[in-house]
Amino acid sequence: MDTQDDAALSTVAGAIAEPARTKMLCALMDGHARTSTEMAVIAEVSASTASAHLARLKDEGLIKLQTQGRHRYYRLAGAHVAQAIEGLMVISRNSASAFVPNTPTRLQFARTCYDHMAGSLAVQLHDHFIACGWLKGNDSYQLSMQGEQAMIELGVDVAALRTQRRRFACACLDWSMRRPHLAGALGAAFLQSALRREWVTQDLDSRALGLTPKGRKEMSGRFGITIEGQ
Repeated sequence: MDTQDDAALSTVAGAIAEPARTKMLCALMDGHARTSTEMAVIAEVSASTASAHLARLKDEGLIKLQTQGRHRYYRLAGAHVAQAIEGLMVISRNSASAFVPNTPTRLQFARTCYDHMAGSLAVQLHDHFIACGWLKGNDSYQLSMQGEQAMIELGVDVAALRTQRRRFACACLDWSMRRPHLAGALGAAFLQSALRREWVTQDLDSRALGLTPKGRKEMSGRFGITIEGQ
């Protein structure tokens, strides 16, 4: 890494480090776009201060602005930013001590991580996919023949996913569990399938996902995952 790279890394790290900007980035992790007014409320700052923070994040390539008519919305610049933030969340924990998750219960169980599923449910699904031999590889995955058939049966257009410019499938370290869940185009498609089949529901005002009675039955019968207390 040369001096120019060092300076660029420091600049981006500085943009993330400010507490109000960190709150903004974490709020955008659910993949939803938000206005500057909403971001000001989330970050607990004035409208003018929020605008300055958003401009800094945009200049550093961490978020992007989307204009629709008279409205201006902000969203994360892409899945790579979400994955970087998740990684920083893991690093920020004190690894020298025993890890005890302190994430709110509903978010710890299931939530969105940008456009894919995170939380203990997602970690268990990832482990099941690996144990069944559906996913092949280390961190960057491909589907086995059995895995591809299983995803097709779930309504996932695997062939279309392979044409996307993003990574097909990869491990994303879950900051509440410190274990990987499934990300990439396949992870996003699986979440959409779960929503479409009404296995999970998505909160309108948070990243939390709720497991439906139908979803509980499918998790047990199809994936061998027994959910208690949810």
